[in-house]
Amino acid sequence: MSDENATTGPVNGTNGTNRTNGAGERPHRLSGRAMRRPRALLLDFGGVLVETSRRPGWSAALAKEVHALLSRAGCHDLDAAAVETDIKAGAAADKCWKDAMSRPYAPAEMTHTGFWGDYVAADWPAAARQLVVAHATPLCKRMGELRQDRRTRPGIPELLDGAAALGVPCGIVSNALSGAVHRDYTEATGLAGKLAIEVYSDEAGVRKPNPEMIWIATRALGVEPEDAWYVGDNFDRDVVCGHRAGVGGNVLMVAKGTYDVPYEVRYRPDAVVDDGHGLLDLLTTAAEGDA
Repeated sequence: MSDENATTGPVNGTNGTNRTNGAGERPHRLSGRAMRRPRALLLDFGGVLVETSRRPGWSAALAKEVHALLSRAGCHDLDAAAVETDIKAGAAADKCWKDAMSRPYAPAEMTHTGFWGDYVAADWPAAARQLVVAHATPLCKRMGELRQDRRTRPGIPELLDGAAALGVPCGIVSNALSGAVHRDYTEATGLAGKLAIEVYSDEAGVRKPNPEMIWIATRALGVEPEDAWYVGDNFDRDVVCGHRAGVGGNVLMVAKGTYDVPYEVRYRPDAVVDDGHGLLDLLTTAAEGDA
């Protein structure tokens, strides 16, 4: 999932043609590999199931709550401004870490305690640091709730219904510092009832592009990776993860930041779509049986 700004125009197909962003920049060739209809459809959360936008003032709101927690416990060495500074610094460092973790073959996920203890509160007084570490899981969830607004992407409900009509179960495979926030969203919007499985990295202990993220889902659904499609919104985590996992269809859905790659990625998707409607078209027109 990415919150950086980049937009692209519509492109469909799996014939190896070039794809560029809306400004005509950064062409990306497709793999040219044929895709057959999958037995399972696995989707990223942010950028695929939902589009996200940064909520102004989120860090100040979170810092106010953390400062209140510290004050109630008798920790008065930090004011709210200092807490916010370290929350913002921790989030920035975490972003850099995530980019770096797209290079190893099988990266582990950041732990809740690691984020708060090492990335936010590393230089806090011991009592304050121990307190946020003890509350790390609810604090990670609260940060996820405050940090972003989420909206279901166009065509996603129709996609999930269309896949069900074809007998293709759908699931989520997503990196997340707090998968509980995503589960709350799918439950509140009624999407949870259309999903056969939800796999989040903080719960699994590994993160994309570790292929185990996809294999967790395929094992649970009783399908081989080559009989599944994986749909993500970026190259360095999603396309690479799909390739490493050996999925039968590696699909890129364009979202904000899709073409803002941190470094060159050698693998190319099998198809590119713009939203859930485009993905449903790809699914319904895919040939059945062996490619």
